[in-house]
This record gives sequence, C-alpha cells and structure tokens, in this order.
Amino acid sequence: MTLRSPIFRKILLSGFALNAAALLLLDFYLSRYIARHEHEHVRQRLSTAARILADEAATVPLDRLQPWTASASARAQARVTVIDPHGRVLADSGHDPERMENHAGRPEIQAALRGGTGAAVRHSDTLGVDLYYVAAPLVYQNRGGHVLRLALPLSELKAATAEVRKGIVWASAIVAGMALLVAYIFSAHLTRRVRRLQSFAERSHAAGYGERLAPDADDELGDLARSLDRMTAQLRETIEGLNLESARRAAILSSMVEGVLAVDHSLRVTFCNEAFARAFGAALPIPERLPLLSLVRDPALLDMFTRVLVSGDVVKGRLQGFAAGDRSFEVQVTPLAAAARRGAIAILYDITDLERLERIRRDLVANVSHELRTPLAAIQGYTETLLDGALEDPAHNRAFLNTIHAHTERLSSITADLLVLSELESGKVTAPTERVGVAEAVQSAARAVEAEAALRNVTVRLDDLEGFEVLAHRLRLEQALVNLLQNAIRFNRPGGEVRVTAARANHQVQFKVSDTGIGIPSQDLPRIFERFYRVDKARSREMGGTGLGLSIVRHVVELMGGSIAVESELGRGSVFTMTLSAAPQAIFVGT
Repeated sequence: MTLRSPIFRKILLSGFALNAAALLLLDFYLSRYIARHEHEHVRQRLSTAARILADEAATVPLDRLQPWTASASARAQARVTVIDPHGRVLADSGHDPERMENHAGRPEIQAALRGGTGAAVRHSDTLGVDLYYVAAPLVYQNRGGHVLRLALPLSELKAATAEVRKGIVWASAIVAGMALLVAYIFSAHLTRRVRRLQSFAERSHAAGYGERLAPDADDELGDLARSLDRMTAQLRETIEGLNLESARRAAILSSMVEGVLAVDHSLRVTFCNEAFARAFGAALPIPERLPLLSLVRDPALLDMFTRVLVSGDVVKGRLQGFAAGDRSFEVQVTPLAAAARRGAIAILYDITDLERLERIRRDLVANVSHELRTPLAAIQGYTETLLDGALEDPAHNRAFLNTIHAHTERLSSITADLLVLSELESGKVTAPTERVGVAEAVQSAARAVEAEAALRNVTVRLDDLEGFEVLAHRLRLEQALVNLLQNAIRFNRPGGEVRVTAARANHQVQFKVSDTGIGIPSQDLPRIFERFYRVDKARSREMGGTGLGLSIVRHVVELMGGSIAVESELGRGSVFTMTLSAAPQAIFVGT
C-alpha cells in the first residue's frame, strides 16, 4: 500500500537520486584526490631514493655502474638509469644502455640538467609500459651534469589507486544502502502522516466534523494537524449554528400565525407555512415548485406577486372575500434577492379578529358613552336649573339635588364596574397567601418550560428543594418562576444550562435561577426590571420576549412581600435571586 503512494515514491526516489548524486560526486573527487595523493607519494619516494642513490653512485666506477643499477633497482624497487650530460645512457637496470636512444630531450632530464628535480609520466617505448619518471642531478666522479633517473610502472600506482577506489565504492554502496533505508523509513513515516491527515479530512466530512485530530509531532505536519483540528471545530460550530438557525427559522415560519408564502422568479412555490395553507384551504405538504396559480386563485394576490417580480418594490394590499372567504388579510409582498433571479415572499396578517375587536371597541365606546350621557345630561340640566334660581326654591331645590346625587351615584357605579372589569381582565384579582412547597412550585414551573428548553437545547437542573416552604400565592409564584426560567432559557446558548437552587437565610428562603447565557451589561442591570425595557431589542423580540416578564416577576414578588435581585457577567451568564418569607415551623433540609 505504501509503495503505491505517489508521494511516497516521489520522496523515496528523490532521496535516492540525491544520495546517488552525492555519492557519485564524492567518489569522483575522492578518486581524483587519491590519484593525486598517490602520484605525490610516488614522486616523493622516488625523489628521496634518487638523492640517496645519487650520493652512492658518485663513486661507482664506470665498469661497475651497470651492476650497481641492478642492485640499486632492487633496493629502491624502481628502475634506475644513469645518464651523462649529453643525454647518453651510461647504465640502466632494466635494459641494455647501448641499445637505448638519447634521453637529452626528455622533460625530466632537462629539468635535472637545470639543477632541479624533474618528474614525468609517459609510455616507455623501451619497456612497453607506462612509467612515472623522477630525475635528479648527479655529480659522477667529480663531474657535474649527470642525471640519476628512477622510474616506477604506473600499474602499481593504478593498482593502489584501484584498491582505494574499490574501498570507496564499497563504502559508497553501504552508505547508499543505509541512506536508501533511511529514506524509505522517512518516506513511509511521512506518507503515513499525510494519509492520516487525508483520512481525517474525509472522515470529518462524513461524520459531520465531529472528530478531533491530535498532532503527532511538533513540526510543519503537526502544525497542519492542529490547523485542521481547529478548522474542523470551527466548521462544526458553524454548521451546527447554521443548522440551528435554519431549523429555528423554519420552526418560526412554520409556527407563525401569519401566513407566509415564498415563490421563485417563475411564480412557483418554494415555501408555504401552515397558516397560509389553512387560510386558503390548501393541504400540506405543498408539492415542491408547485405553480402559484394551482395554490392561490386570488387575482389580487397574483397581481401583487407579479408587480414585485417585475419592479422589485415592496407592495402592500388587502385581501377580503374571494379566495380569503369571510376573513380579511393585510398583505405585504417583498422581493427576495437571489444570485441569479429574483423571488418574492408574502406575509399575510389576519386582521379579521382585529376588525372584530375594533367593532367591539367602537360598540363599547358607544355603549359607555350612551350610559354616561344620560346621567351627565341630567346632572348638567339640574345644575343649570339650580344656578338659574331654583336653588332658592325650597319646594324644588332638594328634589333637584336628590336627582343630581342619584345620577352621581350612577356614574360612580359605572366607573367602579369598569374598574372591576379592567381588573378582572388584567388579572389583578389575588388569592390569600398560603403555605407553598418550593419543590412543588419549581417542578411545576420546570414542566411548563421543558418543551422550550428541549427546543433550544438547554438543560434545566433542579437541586434538592425538598423541605423548603414559603408564604406565597401558589399561582403567582409559579408564574414568576416560569418567567425566570423562560428568560434564562431564551437567552442561553445551545448546550447551556439553567440551575435552580434554594437556601435558608434567617426567616427567609432564597432560591436562585442561574444560567450560562449571554449575560447582561452592567449599565443595564439597574433598569432590567422596568416594564418594556429590553437589553437587546432585536434579540428580545426574536426570542419572543415582550419586555414585561421581569417587571411581572418583580411585581409578583413584591406583592408576596419578597424581593428580587440580579447578578450578571457579560458572556458568562446571570443569577436571579428571589427572596420570600419562610413559612412558620417549616423544616429545612440540611439545617
């Protein structure tokens, strides 16, 4: 499997080629160096031998010179030749001097005749082999100008060089083998690491970027592994956020009481929620890319969509009757920008109930006005009569005042009835306080928000609350707890946590609702309990908040004689502490 990897083959072949080139270059230069070294060694050896033999040859008689060269050759292990100043060979250890040609023109002889030591390499015609020559000046029988020459066959030199080169070749082969093995191991290791990164990238995509990759070394590939791991985590968070946002938008659009309908550039349906389908009597699910005309036959709505697609402007209108039946809708059609062609989305606001409420309001105003007109007219009439002189009429003034009093009581009764009605509609009617178990109230409130907590992926944890009892209105207490839990859930983060704890403080019970959400800026904490006050208006509305929840909690807690406070750190979460009076003779766990 490793040999099939292209990167493995490239790295291995590159390493092998580099090692081979380096070894060949090294062998070339070492061989040349060894050859030069051997030549220099031979020259020095022959030069030294020539100087020694020159002192010895100076006193040898001419008739003994030929035998002496043979003896000297054996001792010096080189060919020995004696040459006179005219280049004539006087004696030679390897050949008959009488048959040898004149040596005056040889370069080494000329150098020796000039008083120096000459050296040359050439082929010997006499012996038929390549020789290395070294010639030195010789004072023979007190006469200068003679030359003593030593020669060594290059075959010995080549043999020595070849032996050294053979060692170099064997050493190079061993080094090349070791280098190839190291290159193989390195290439295989590097290939395994690269394939590990590739496999991680492929698995991460298939597994939704849920895996983690631990770096295996502190090098460039290790940095790449860390970068891939960070990128995968960021991609996972981004995808989870996009999926959550997409699901949230789909859930919001699907659950909206307003009808929502989106079409593409060719008037084909791309989205339709249940409210719109219900309003126009269509069955869900709507087939994908269904022509709008097959879903809606209202010419007014079709005309609005057409105008938006043509002009790109927002169009508003009202639908009543025809396809809408007996209901009334305010419609706003907005263009949807796309990469290629424009689409449009329509939002239908059902104003049928608003119109009905408006009629009721008008009727109420009319009825109240009618009820108030009569006593007011009577009071005004009798008052004017009294002011015109009837006040001094003892026979009628009391009757007029009694009538005014009666109509005043009627006005007071009407006002009281309106206040009572308003109080009933606003929920201000309260019940007597009672002994309420904190655990039961908190558990009831938690059950009320568990669906929303599950939808927002928030965990609600309840500590051991048994044994705590407070004096409160059960429904009001549960209402306050529900508001606090909803607030903690809605402004939490996905995967966050909401915890409810309780503790006794003197004759009071403090229980806290803490979350791991976005927190509240310090400058907003003093106003957080004001009605309609929002820290982040856009997010509050998006989460479904009205701005009244915490104000309701404060009024409910104060109505029960308690208090509420908040502590928060931006980005870390918030803690709401609600303090209520403990029920008499209550048993508290852990005290």
